[in-house]
Amino acid sequence: MGFIFSMIIAIVAFFAWIGASRKVKQNNASFRVVAIVTLIAWLFFGLIAISQVFTQVPAGHVGVVDFFGIVSDRTLPPGINFVNPLANVHKFSTQTMEHKESMQVLSREGLTIGLELSVLYRLNPDSAARVYQSIAGGDYENIVLIPQFRSISRAVTASFQASALYSTERERLAIAVQEELAKTVAPRGVLVESVPLRNVALPVQLTEAIEQKQRADQEAQRMEFILLKEKQEADRKRIEAKGISDFQNIVAQGISDQLLRWKGVEATEKLANSPNTKVIIVGAGKDGLPIILDTK
Repeated sequence: MGFIFSMIIAIVAFFAWIGASRKVKQNNASFRVVAIVTLIAWLFFGLIAISQVFTQVPAGHVGVVDFFGIVSDRTLPPGINFVNPLANVHKFSTQTMEHKESMQVLSREGLTIGLELSVLYRLNPDSAARVYQSIAGGDYENIVLIPQFRSISRAVTASFQASALYSTERERLAIAVQEELAKTVAPRGVLVESVPLRNVALPVQLTEAIEQKQRADQEAQRMEFILLKEKQEADRKRIEAKGISDFQNIVAQGISDQLLRWKGVEATEKLANSPNTKVIIVGAGKDGLPIILDTK
């Protein structure tokens, strides 16, 4: 409507300027001001009418062209676009957006769990025209995404045990919610990028019970380690004792009477050659070894 209004005023101002210009040429000075005013009005509203032929789409957005209820399937890309001046252009963001939710849900056992989740999503540029036509006001976030996000989060959490969400199953819960939500809203033109799970709040009694169990498991593992270490130490001592016993047996088998006598003769010779030796009595005892009475 702005285009039509501007064009009408521009046309009226144009013809008024032509009429005033003719009067000025006829040396009618009173029409000179009228000619100037109409010229300015013609140029001003003419530029407004021309500007309606172009539209600017911001970065990260697409434009949907609506010509009196006829919606074009071709969306306008970011930048300056030539459009029908009688059409309305509705601009939709295709940038990634985040929605946060804090909710109370039930686990498989019926326990109440506090969940804090986020969903990162964006509009599919190719589906912008369909979203504009099928969703009231194009408000796909509040009409499609958020209700489905809440419903799917509750349904998926109900299939998990609360104790598992304390540690190992958090990542799997987030992935399950993301996959189910993406499958549900994709036909409506919404792309789900990820569903970060920010926090899981379990009942206090369950949390304490899980922590006690974990401490007991850690203590049991510590005792198993101690027992294993003691067993290894016992095996080491057993092997060491066996080695000493084998060594003694080998040595005992290698010692004979002749060897002992020879060692005795060697010791006697060393004593005889020692400057500290005073008296040596050599006797023929049972072993045939010398009897030393005095070495001072």
